[in-house]
Amino acid sequence: MTKSRKLTPVYLWLLAYFRPYLRLLVLLILCGLTISLIQLAIPKGIQYFIDEIIPGRHYSLFWKLIAAMAIAVLLMFGAMAAQNLLRRVIQEKASRDVQFDIFRHLRKLGFPYFEKRPIGESLSFMNTEVASLHNFYRWLVPGMIEMTLFVLLSLLLMLSISVQLALVIPPCLILYYCVGPTIERKAALLSRSTAEHRVQFNQKAYESVASLTELRAHHAEAWDSERLQDKQHSFLQVWVRALWFAYWRGTVRRLSNFSGAIAIIAYGIFLVQNDLLSTGGMAAFLMLYFQTMHQLTVVITLITEQKIMLAQAEKIYDFIQTEPDVKEAVECVELPHISGEISLSNVGFHYPDGTKVLRNFNLAIHPGQRVALVGASGNGKSTLLKLMVRFYDPQQGEILLDGIPLRQLSFAQIRDSIGYVFQETYLFGASVRDNILFGNPEASEQEMIDAAKAAYAHDFIMALPGGYDTELGERGVKLSGGQKQRISIARLLIKNPAIVLLDEATSALDNTSEQEVQSALDRLLAGRTTIAVAHRLSTVQDYDAIVVIRDGEVAEIGTHAELMGRQGEYFQLASGAGLRKSEVVI
Repeated sequence: MTKSRKLTPVYLWLLAYFRPYLRLLVLLILCGLTISLIQLAIPKGIQYFIDEIIPGRHYSLFWKLIAAMAIAVLLMFGAMAAQNLLRRVIQEKASRDVQFDIFRHLRKLGFPYFEKRPIGESLSFMNTEVASLHNFYRWLVPGMIEMTLFVLLSLLLMLSISVQLALVIPPCLILYYCVGPTIERKAALLSRSTAEHRVQFNQKAYESVASLTELRAHHAEAWDSERLQDKQHSFLQVWVRALWFAYWRGTVRRLSNFSGAIAIIAYGIFLVQNDLLSTGGMAAFLMLYFQTMHQLTVVITLITEQKIMLAQAEKIYDFIQTEPDVKEAVECVELPHISGEISLSNVGFHYPDGTKVLRNFNLAIHPGQRVALVGASGNGKSTLLKLMVRFYDPQQGEILLDGIPLRQLSFAQIRDSIGYVFQETYLFGASVRDNILFGNPEASEQEMIDAAKAAYAHDFIMALPGGYDTELGERGVKLSGGQKQRISIARLLIKNPAIVLLDEATSALDNTSEQEVQSALDRLLAGRTTIAVAHRLSTVQDYDAIVVIRDGEVAEIGTHAELMGRQGEYFQLASGAGLRKSEVVI
């Protein structure tokens, strides 16, 4: 398949974003047509002035012509203003639609996609790549339509003035086409490269400022400055080359245009001398020639820019076509009530790189039961939680919620019924109120306060400068780890899920904060099905069941007392390293 045929679906996909704005696009083209007709009428008016008004001394017609041209120019400026506004509106709306589609697709993609790619790549689709489409929606398509119409009308007008003189134009185009497109392509590529290098330099500059404390602590300012200078040097090299080719692009255009103009003047004088062309006709033809050649060379530039832009847009297109790893059923089963029963039957799971995590894993969790998952790192404890909330699907076996396979339930019902407390809580850069109500936006003020009190968060919230209206900053930077977790717990209390998943929720906290959060968790977990990845055995000794996982399989299961009595793997974990059993970290 040729490159152009490969890019055809990309082009059609981009054009589809014009569909909601066809009326605006038609208005834009009409504005362009109006401008073109006026621009073409002015040379004809000058021809009439030279050939008719001056020889016949029709001065009354002269003032009428001036008045008509003045009105036409005013109309043209009005159309230009409308044209510029419409271009901006179409650009912003179509680009916004692309951004929203990217964002919606990002949300559909499974976690394997994000684990294989850096966050910066996803953000690049939202910003850098979409920014490259601005010109497509503002200039490339509307501009090509408008300018092509102008060129066709202008050529017809020039042919009507003098067919012989019009024959001079093709050699001028051939002269430009021999060199012009190559330089246009190189200039456009270097322009894109300059933008990319500028982004890289800005990213490095941001990193240098953000890491200032670390750099000073290691006395590494010189090392960092050298890296920054390397980025700046690379940018300047590309920038100078881009300027050089931009200069030659303009030079080739002017050389082609002026060569044609000289030929037209020379041949035009010959035609005028032999009464084959009027003086006014020659003046009008020369004006039309300069306008047409300018528009033609711009069209060639736009075609070149469009090809390069399509190559960039292909990345977005391929991304949009990426199928999610985890898909929602077309027709979902809707459970009237979720009691919280979870069953895992012969579950097997491996990551995209082939690393096996779970093998024939079987576990039955009853409604309201509290189950702890313990074992060495890398044995699949956190993976199990992610499977239960359908961040991933197992390659083998089945997970059932209240007797129904998770694959048959809607994402909304699964995730509305499950509360997930992560090791590292994410708080939004908004107020305390907004962060708690994130769990249930429909909750009342009193319900929010009750949830905060139950999570032992109300007192420290009221001590903040703005209470519940205090802005927390990016990722809740103004709060301690324990305070963040208690707001997270308040968020889940107000959500009121049937099932709670705890992924080492207190592992990153100091002893004081852990005790405060543990007290809040005790209230949260009351009466709910709970599956916890344990960090300290002391936090799960009173759980209904403790599951010891080894090599992705259930090694032992029972209560704390039962497992200690068996003196098996759990006993070894609890007794290891000579620590007291209540303080063993696993």
